[in-house]
Amino acid sequence: MAVLVAYDGSAPARKAVEHAFETHSDEEIILLRVVEAAEGSTGAGIELLKDMFRDREAEISEGFGDEVSDIVSTDDVDFRTETAVGQPAREVVAFADENDEIEHIIIGSHGRKGVSRVLLGSVAENIVRRSPVPVTVVR
Repeated sequence: MAVLVAYDGSAPARKAVEHAFETHSDEEIILLRVVEAAEGSTGAGIELLKDMFRDREAEISEGFGDEVSDIVSTDDVDFRTETAVGQPAREVVAFADENDEIEHIIIGSHGRKGVSRVLLGSVAENIVRRSPVPVTVVR
């Protein structure tokens, strides 16, 4: 069994990592960082954007493990890091869907309410609605 943690570097995501390491230390933890791709790109710029996102993904991947080590002690926890490019909620759900070992998702929430939530959307809410496995939302 593996636990997938959506990680974007924010304070709520850090809390999600801490929660995962505290409550699922006996399972493999997969930290997924999504390099967000802007929607609506068209035409000749698509290839340029793909190259840019691949470069950004490689850059993020390099320091990802060190960043996690700064959050929690990783001596006794089995974890790995993964990156993806795309829309965060869609990529997290797709990763869980494509990997049979994922049995749980943990995600941090900014806790937006009202108009802010309607205007900005909610990655956590989209993951909860679409996930093929149980989801824990950490605030």
